[in-house]
Amino acid sequence: MQKITVAIDGPSGSGKSSVSKEAARRLGAAYLDTGAMYRAVTWHALDAGTDLADADAVAAAVKAADLFISTDPDVEKVTIHGTDVTEAIREPFVSEAVSAVATNLEARAELVARQRAIIAAHGRIVAEGRDITTVVAPDADARILLTASEEARLRRRGLQLGGTQSAAELEAQVLARDAKDSTVVNFQVAADGVVTVDSSDLDFEQTVETVLEAIKAQAA
Repeated sequence: MQKITVAIDGPSGSGKSSVSKEAARRLGAAYLDTGAMYRAVTWHALDAGTDLADADAVAAAVKAADLFISTDPDVEKVTIHGTDVTEAIREPFVSEAVSAVATNLEARAELVARQRAIIAAHGRIVAEGRDITTVVAPDADARILLTASEEARLRRRGLQLGGTQSAAELEAQVLARDAKDSTVVNFQVAADGVVTVDSSDLDFEQTVETVLEAIKAQAA
């Protein structure tokens, strides 16, 4: 099959993970959730008792992390030093701390290098995150910014978490995290050559189809 690299960025709650995963399935491609990588090394740093206010210690923890992430869109698995953290990295305590790692420039450089290696190892792959279209894979065959209104993003994240979070907790996880992460990477506005897909008024299937059409148009 034709080689293809698809880069998809977007803010929290935009649907980029579920949409990217389904797009990968339909394209017969691998899938890389870079956000899960940041969550995994954050879990690792917390588990090791790392002071997240110590930038050097955080960077060292990330560099030392033995991280595995599945690239099969049908198999969700993340391990750190052999420990399965697939479920643990979605816990609120990780969500609340992940920006401390995501805004650490040394930590980002380490993970970007790992992400590029994973992408290079696959002939067909859909990679999603916050800096894939601009930093990790700026030469991807198709580059998309998947976005949605603030209201839609908060609603979707609330449903994803099964209604377990209060409005204030959801805003902290979605809007506050986006504000922190945007200090080191711009994932709110499409860079030159990046196609914007606004899913605010689209259902899941419509969003997937729109993304696939954008990929086809760019990779033709």
